[in-house]
Amino acid sequence: MTPHTLIKKRFCGPPNSANGGYTCGIMDNETDFVSEVTLRVPPPLEKQLTFQQANDQVQLMDQDTLVAYARPGTIDLAAPAAPDFETATLASQHYLGRQMDLAFPTCFVCGMQRSTGDGLQIYAGKADGEAIVAAPWVPFSGLGDDGHFVNNEFMWSALDCPGAYSVMGDQPKMIVLGRMTAQILKPVTIAERCVVIGWAKGQEGKKHFCGTAIYNSQQELCAVSNQIWFELKG
Repeated sequence: MTPHTLIKKRFCGPPNSANGGYTCGIMDNETDFVSEVTLRVPPPLEKQLTFQQANDQVQLMDQDTLVAYARPGTIDLAAPAAPDFETATLASQHYLGRQMDLAFPTCFVCGMQRSTGDGLQIYAGKADGEAIVAAPWVPFSGLGDDGHFVNNEFMWSALDCPGAYSVMGDQPKMIVLGRMTAQILKPVTIAERCVVIGWAKGQEGKKHFCGTAIYNSQQELCAVSNQIWFELKG
């Protein structure tokens, strides 16, 4: 197990804490099972964090504070069919961030203030006639250490924010990722024309359930996640 990690400010979600999907991905890097990752506090940026084993869990600690933990999970691999790349591109025009100010405009995954080659720029919007949100995604070269395939933590990152937009509807909500379980089924190639989708699965009060998936240029399912988001009080 890697003893320490430091999450760079580049990988923020909110301005002062890490993107949830990225954090879950670096947790998954330390496990040998399908990871169910629970976020307990906003993951800090630019600070040395420690991994530790506790029974069947891998824990991420900020000194004595439990930031997140990963434990063996199960995942529903069923996912809606993906639209083609062109249709996903049209859907992304309905991304809420194009129409109104969102809470986290510098988010590594969905922030519109991030430039090409810096943020993922995954702008999931409502697909016409579909109960999903969708976005095109072409991974840039910096996302793969081997220069060929996208690293695991960036696959988890890409799976993150489309889930939020699948449960928001037509108006933005202040919501944060609470739990994410994901499985990578096929590698995604750098510069491949991919489609990322999200779909709502239900709601219990302020708790929202959803799924997300990544499809490659052959419209093959490459990754899928189950997520729980928590709506913060206004």
